[in-house]
Amino acid sequence: MNITLSKKEINGALAAIPSKSMAHRLLICAALSDAPTEIECHGTSADIEATISCLRTMGANIDKKEDRIYVTPAHTGKDKINCDCGESGSTLRFLLPILGALGKESLLTLHGRLPSRPMTPLTDALSQHGCRLSPPGANPLSISGQLNAGRYQMPGHVSSQYISGLLFALPLLAENSEIELTSPLQSAPYVAMTLCALAQFGVHPAFDNHIFKISGGQTYCSPGQVYVEGDWSNAAFMLCAGALGGQITLIGLSPDTLQGDQKIIELLIRFGAKVRIEKDQVTVQKAPLHAIEIDAADIPDLVPILAVTAAGAMGTTTIHHIERLRLKESDRVQTVQELLTRLGGAVNIKEDCMEIIGTGILKGGTLDSAGDHRIAMSAAVASLLCESPVAITGAQAVEKSYPTFFEDFAKL
Repeated sequence: MNITLSKKEINGALAAIPSKSMAHRLLICAALSDAPTEIECHGTSADIEATISCLRTMGANIDKKEDRIYVTPAHTGKDKINCDCGESGSTLRFLLPILGALGKESLLTLHGRLPSRPMTPLTDALSQHGCRLSPPGANPLSISGQLNAGRYQMPGHVSSQYISGLLFALPLLAENSEIELTSPLQSAPYVAMTLCALAQFGVHPAFDNHIFKISGGQTYCSPGQVYVEGDWSNAAFMLCAGALGGQITLIGLSPDTLQGDQKIIELLIRFGAKVRIEKDQVTVQKAPLHAIEIDAADIPDLVPILAVTAAGAMGTTTIHHIERLRLKESDRVQTVQELLTRLGGAVNIKEDCMEIIGTGILKGGTLDSAGDHRIAMSAAVASLLCESPVAITGAQAVEKSYPTFFEDFAKL
């Protein structure tokens, strides 16, 4: 799908879409629990549907009716399982250790860049604790054998999803386990979201001095009903659009969220945008923006839209800790740089940081999403700065996380 957008003044209000990150977590907990769960979730995406599909394959009964998802867990399940993870890294990294803990012989089919995204720290840990896995890069990826309890060592700086996957799986084992972090934890808010989801289902790992302690033999206890809050990660695109192109109000964003990407509010204020928060509504209004310094260690998913916002700010913005961007749906160091340079901006990459020389204006042009939803959405917001139209090829990439993005953007 190709989309062409021209500069416009935006003004309006939108409902925030549900948090993809929390939807994954609550669906998994519900499928592992002792009783049915009703999940209030106002919409899904390709990644969420991948998790639903895999959980169904594992034996859970999942029905969707309007803005509710009804999950009835499987207490027996199939001996052999074939999961299609789509392009969802969360689906793969969360479910792989769970399948090991359940002792299920399984094949997991991967699409897009997912087969080339790193898995070795997690697969090595599973292999060292009783599982048999296909060689790195295999697609489908196979797992068999019984995961064993014990002491796991896991880097904290590669992917928080490895740690979350083990936190879901290890309570299912009979004996106690530990996860020792061998490097500082980045994207810590995502692990906090996992712990929050587990707590709602009565599972409570302890954390002390870089070690998670997980009691074995635990039961996921359904609370009956749970709610998927609004998604700050995808809201960031619209909020930045307000800062660059007019005014927008997003409804349904919890101010008390654990989502790390809520940091977009602090960053927009530092850029100079006008921000107002009233209960679950956030309004951002255009104002003269200036360059800032950004630490992206805990907010890697915000970097593409922050780079576009920086192009609309006067001066040089520096974004630090960008190394993990190369391991996303695209090499986002490369694709963010290409996005801005194709539209007439200036970006310098220096080791582990990105410098964006902002002038407040871009020229416009044609670019490809590289199959990356966050690049496609960032390009759309960049059109608000461009003197001539922006043509986006591969715009359907937004289906991964925000299928109605272009419809919502057109409403403004």
